[in-house]
Amino acid sequence: MGSIRTRNESDALFFDFRYRGIRCKELTKLKPTKANVFRLEAIMKNIQKEIDEETFSYRKYFPHSKRADLFESVVPCITPATTDELVSGAQIAAEAMKQLGRKMAAVNIDGVPSFSEFSDLWFAERKIDWKRSTQGKVNDILVKHLMPRFRGRRVHEISKADILSYRGALAGVNNNGKQLSAARINGILNILRQILTEAADRYDFVTGFRSIKPLRVPKTKIEPFSLAEVGKILETASAQYQPYLTVAFFTGMRTSELLGLTWSCIDLDRAQLTITQAWVEDELDSTKTAESERTIDLLSPVIAALTRQRKNTQGIESEYVFAAANGLPFNRHNFANRIWHPLLATLEIKRRRPYQTRHTAATLWLGSGENPEWIARQMGHTSTRMLFTTYSRYVPNLTRKDGSAFEQLLSSQLKG
Repeated sequence: MGSIRTRNESDALFFDFRYRGIRCKELTKLKPTKANVFRLEAIMKNIQKEIDEETFSYRKYFPHSKRADLFESVVPCITPATTDELVSGAQIAAEAMKQLGRKMAAVNIDGVPSFSEFSDLWFAERKIDWKRSTQGKVNDILVKHLMPRFRGRRVHEISKADILSYRGALAGVNNNGKQLSAARINGILNILRQILTEAADRYDFVTGFRSIKPLRVPKTKIEPFSLAEVGKILETASAQYQPYLTVAFFTGMRTSELLGLTWSCIDLDRAQLTITQAWVEDELDSTKTAESERTIDLLSPVIAALTRQRKNTQGIESEYVFAAANGLPFNRHNFANRIWHPLLATLEIKRRRPYQTRHTAATLWLGSGENPEWIARQMGHTSTRMLFTTYSRYVPNLTRKDGSAFEQLLSSQLKG
């Protein structure tokens, strides 16, 4: 019967057992703690059981051991019992090589876990910090992208070359004939980076992510509507959706915030509404960021629209302002495909996402000369920096001044 012993020179545990009449010692990097001894004893029991049943594979447990080559250097010849059971020699060899070359995943005798094992631990530890929607997105990246690629690799074995090769594969065309955006690729690699960085810190190795920079991401395309276009949209929209679009165009709220808006958050007497939640993936969730929780000042068109919406939904028992017949917020995808895009097509207005209503609010406010700090608060931004870096280029087109105000000042003060 094999046993777990301690090597005095390194103060590390090792396996001590006999296989095919040969005494085998396999050193680990684990210290002789009770937990580690218990863990390795469980593995030793499995090894002994497989030896007794003649199913033991030395390479499966000790892939880097010289004895693995000694015991499993020859691929066994399989003779079929009948012609019906014939299997090609190529298939036999391929399966044998697959078994011999398999990386150790479940059994980590040197203390370094597989990517699958560590990513599960990392996700369990980190998810308490994330919103429910973020948990879903990270899990989606792990399941669809990272696990299929790195499942059987141990974290310290994933090199810079592996990461660059994977990045190149992500940039190619997938099975659906589509190509991932640079932002999506960066998002996938960012999760991989976080996992390997944490693993490197815990298991003392150098991560392969050194000197690998994110891909360049094009600037977000901002295509706000003009005030004339807004007027046409609101005049043509059905009575059912006109209040929703009015609030969207003149508050700068995100779609998730509009759908998660409840009547209890609205104070028409004070002409304000408070945003504390959002409707994300068919469930109520927290806002995108902590700064997104804010109070918005309501303009007279918005107050009128909310008053109409209250009348429109009198027959629906719901806490949500923009509710469907079932009392829950209406489906944003159905709205976009069945209401929004057909409306733009009817008006011969360039096709744009409904989210552009938020950008429209920002550019109209800036163009009318509103205080940038007030606009930033309305939008849920921490500063005015985003306003001037993202929206300011649209202001001249709205005000039609383009420096003429300063020119008029010069004309009035200077002669000749």
